[in-house]
Amino acid sequence: CINQKCADPCPGVCGLNARCLVVNHNPICSCAVGYMGNPFTSCQVSAVEEPKVPGGNPCQPSPCGPNSICLVKQGRPVCSCSANYIGSPPFCRPECVMSQECPYDKACIQEKCRNPCKQSCGLNAKCDVVNHTPFCSCLPGYQGDAFIGCSKIPAERPQPTDPCSPSPCGENAQCSSPDGVARCTCIPPYVGNPYAGGCRPECVISAECPAHLACLVNHCRDPCPGVCGINAECSVVNHIAVCSCLPGFTGDPFKSCRQKVVDVTPPRNPCEPSPCGPNSQCRVLNGNAACLCVSGYIGTPPNCRPE
Repeated sequence: CINQKCADPCPGVCGLNARCLVVNHNPICSCAVGYMGNPFTSCQVSAVEEPKVPGGNPCQPSPCGPNSICLVKQGRPVCSCSANYIGSPPFCRPECVMSQECPYDKACIQEKCRNPCKQSCGLNAKCDVVNHTPFCSCLPGYQGDAFIGCSKIPAERPQPTDPCSPSPCGENAQCSSPDGVARCTCIPPYVGNPYAGGCRPECVISAECPAHLACLVNHCRDPCPGVCGINAECSVVNHIAVCSCLPGFTGDPFKSCRQKVVDVTPPRNPCEPSPCGPNSQCRVLNGNAACLCVSGYIGTPPNCRPE
């Protein structure tokens, strides 16, 4: 099992001119026929065997294979694996070649299953082995780079509580705490209850204002200023500004009014021309023409005639 997958453990394990045999999930390296040496490093061509001389050393050459020790006992070679190697000759091998051959809390270090945490983490740090890999973390109450060193976390000073955070005030209201107690006030020009319901503008529509005022920019104000023209007067009728020219003036009251021109005409003489007819005379009485026959004539104008 390599990286959580079933794979051949042999590739890259054995040396040059060596062959690999998997026995019980473990790769076993041995030199090929005609070669000798360390199968985990390199195998060389074996020297030509000289004819055995009776009474010679049975361990020369060694029949035990690589990574093994040959001892002569009672004239016979006795084989055993070298120190730090396991197995049985001629298949002596290291304890591990890759970390997957070790328990999960160990790693293969110098062909031995060892704890990988040794000298891996910094000061004031702890080490945990996860799947053969060391993971460093700072101890409780410490901070920093666990692989270099952790330092103690400085104690935090208690921060003074702010009674205005979160704000207990309503909408369009501001909070202040001059004596440590939250107090709410409406933000100008808003009015209302800053605690419950929130603050709102003085008006939104003119109907919320008195009849002689209109709602201008959320305020009840006189709508007349700046509305009427020159020589005009303004009056408010149901929130609406009504302009009219001053007495004696005429024109457009929203633009400008001018003074009325008086047409002076001399009084008309009702006796010119005379309405009385011939042989009569005309007199003005109370603005009207009064006709009389002249002396020596009789009748009634316009029919005055001699006697």
